[in-house]
Amino acid sequence: MDATRPPTETVPSTGLRGEARKVLASSYLGSTIEYYDFLLYATASALVFPQVFFTNLSPLAGTIASYGTFAAGYLARPLGGAIFGHFGDKLGRKKMLILSMLIMGVASTCIGLIPSAATIGSWGAVILILLRVCQGVAVGGEWGGAALMALEHTADGKRGFAAAFANAGAPTGAALGTLVLGLASTTLSGDAFLSWGWRIPFLLSVVLLVVGLVVRAKVSESPLFLAALAKAEADDAAKVKLPLWAVLRRPKALIYVMLAGASGFALQVVQATFAVSYASEHGAPRSGVLYMFAIASIVSIAFVLGFARVSDRVGRRPLMVAGLVLFVAYLYPMFALLRSGNLGLILLAFTVGLALHAMMFGPLAAFVSEQFGTTSRYTGASLGYQLATLLGAGFTPTILASLFGADGNLNAVIGYLAALAVVSAIFILLTRETKDVDLAEQEQ
Repeated sequence: MDATRPPTETVPSTGLRGEARKVLASSYLGSTIEYYDFLLYATASALVFPQVFFTNLSPLAGTIASYGTFAAGYLARPLGGAIFGHFGDKLGRKKMLILSMLIMGVASTCIGLIPSAATIGSWGAVILILLRVCQGVAVGGEWGGAALMALEHTADGKRGFAAAFANAGAPTGAALGTLVLGLASTTLSGDAFLSWGWRIPFLLSVVLLVVGLVVRAKVSESPLFLAALAKAEADDAAKVKLPLWAVLRRPKALIYVMLAGASGFALQVVQATFAVSYASEHGAPRSGVLYMFAIASIVSIAFVLGFARVSDRVGRRPLMVAGLVLFVAYLYPMFALLRSGNLGLILLAFTVGLALHAMMFGPLAAFVSEQFGTTSRYTGASLGYQLATLLGAGFTPTILASLFGADGNLNAVIGYLAALAVVSAIFILLTRETKDVDLAEQEQ
């Protein structure tokens, strides 16, 4: 659909100025809060939940079951993308961002209040799964809105850098959640930590929620969306009554985006879950591993934004493929560093791994969003991105735990990750380069 911008609704030609900077800050902060909640669960599923909600199972079975609840959030993310995407394309990006943050904050706070299996038996696990689904629905709607608000407020030639602020929130949120959980683990005894200490990071979500809602309320709506809305009101033929159908009737972009992004999410989540457990099981103190991952996540923010800026010059595709190739080559050295038991080497393992991952993750927000037209961009970008997370990350911890098994089959783990990377690289190369696309003239 041709969404030509009227003179009063232009994106600033000089780039990141005024309102655009406020929007980037909002996207970054909002995404940080959302991923603090979402990825905090990832770390807790590896270190806490098997001993709190699955005490009637063996350690391996408990870990796999805990990772299964983690996967429930990823199953719900495409649903959240479709729901929030529809209303985001019809009613506006800003309203949906506020609603998604509210749902995430409430769900995460409630996770911190669930009684353990010793108190209510299996009902604890049931409630945990239901709240994890709410988290998934919320983050499914959050990412698309945050990325699009940044992308659509920014001049051509800087879109990759701007959209990456939504993705930069992921390592920031991971670092914050890991740091708080690590502090609780360090300052409390084992019994106290498993009894109530792990709940503190989840209960803090209510504080972050209030801050995020205040910031989100102050930003303006996307100028490209307002232009498309004005055009639709002036010309009934320009209206898209069902954005999801506009995306599904031409499914090529959706399918390609899903498969292109899958491996990036697998390589992300393997570090937040499997790698943390792997390092702990090989002699490193649990809290120390968490701190090292937190530090590496903070460092990776600069790489996410830096590689996104590079993608504005060289293109999204070559950088993303290079990141996949280098990360797969790095897997054996990374696991060697992780099993060293030395916190300095573990920090190096995470830092290099997240830096290589940023080569794909930095350009990814713009790469996905630029595949769709304005009137269905929220739906297409959200659904494609969340399907990629489901395929790449949703089941990866469970699959890797099963492949690794009691025998410690590391070759099977690396083989699975490498195979997924090959699939993603192929579909990245099959997808069109979009860094120079004019979003105002793009049709879906």
